[in-house]
Amino acid sequence: MNIFLDPTILFFIFGIFAGLVKSNLEIPQPISRFLSLYLLMALGLKGGFALDKSGFTPEIAMSLGVAITLSIVIPLLCYNLLKRKLDKLDAAAIAATYGSISAVTFITTTQVLDQAGISYGGHMAAAMALMESPAIIIAIILANRIRQQRSGNASPRTSLDKVLHESFTDGGQLLLLGALVVGLISGEAGNKVMAPFSIDLFKGLLAFFLLDMGLLAAKSLGELKGKPPITLVYAFIAPPLHAMLALSLCCLLNISLGDTILLMILAASASYIAVPAVLRHAMPEVSPALYMGMSLGITFPLNVILGIPIYTAIAKTFI
Repeated sequence: MNIFLDPTILFFIFGIFAGLVKSNLEIPQPISRFLSLYLLMALGLKGGFALDKSGFTPEIAMSLGVAITLSIVIPLLCYNLLKRKLDKLDAAAIAATYGSISAVTFITTTQVLDQAGISYGGHMAAAMALMESPAIIIAIILANRIRQQRSGNASPRTSLDKVLHESFTDGGQLLLLGALVVGLISGEAGNKVMAPFSIDLFKGLLAFFLLDMGLLAAKSLGELKGKPPITLVYAFIAPPLHAMLALSLCCLLNISLGDTILLMILAASASYIAVPAVLRHAMPEVSPALYMGMSLGITFPLNVILGIPIYTAIAKTFI
C-alpha cells in the first residue's frame, strides 16, 4: 500500500481526477516536453554512473538479451492474435504500440524501487532504449506486406530507411543514450557534480510530469468510444500477460530481482509517444485514437497505479 502514499502516484491520480471532472487545469506543452527530456537525461546519467561502478558483466548481457527478445516476440504475438479480430493494419499498429515501451512507466518504477531499497542495474536504461524501436520496425514491415497483398506492387511503401533513421535518432532516445555515455565516462566525479540535478530534483519534477500524464490519460479515455471490444479487452489483459512472459525468461536466466521487475514493467507497458509519432506518417490508414486510447487511456494508468506493486510482489515470490 505504500505506493499509494507516494506523492508522484498521488499526483498522477489527482491528474486523472482533474481530467475526469473537466477542470481547466493543464500543463503547457513546452513545459511538458522539458519535463520529459529532463527525466530521460537524469535517468541516463544515473544509469551511466551505476554502470561505471558495476562494469559490463554476463548478467548485464543476459538482461539486455531478454529485453531485445521481448521487444521482438511481443509485437509478433500481438499481431498474430489481433489480426483474427481486427483489420490487419489496425492489428499491426497495436502490435507496435504494445511491443514498444513507456519510458514514464519505467522511470516511475525506478523511483518505487529506490524507495523500497531494491537495487537494479544502470544498464536497464539501455535496455529501455533497446526495446523502443524493434516493434515499430516490425509493424512497418508488416504494413508494407499487407498493402502489397491488397493492391499489388503498385501500393505505396513506407521507406524502412526513413523509419530506422527516425527510430534511432529520436530526440528523447538519443538524449537518454547520450546521458548514459556521459555518466559512464565521467564516473563518480561526475556523479558528485550532477547529483543536485539528477537526484535532488528528480522526484519533484517526476510528480509534476505525472500530474500532466494523469490529465492526458483522462482525456484519452474518451477516444475509446465506439472501438471494437477486443481492443478494450486487450488493453487490460496484455500488460499482465507480457509481464509474466518477461518473468518466465528472467527466472530461467536467474536475472536479479530489480532487473526482473523493470523488465516486467517494460514488457507490460505500451508506447504513447514514440510509436504514434512514427505511425501517424507511416500508417495513416489507422486512426491514432485507436492505439492512443488503449495505451494512454487504459494501459498506462493500469500499470502505474496497480501494475508496479503487483508485478513487484509477484517477482519477489519467484526471484
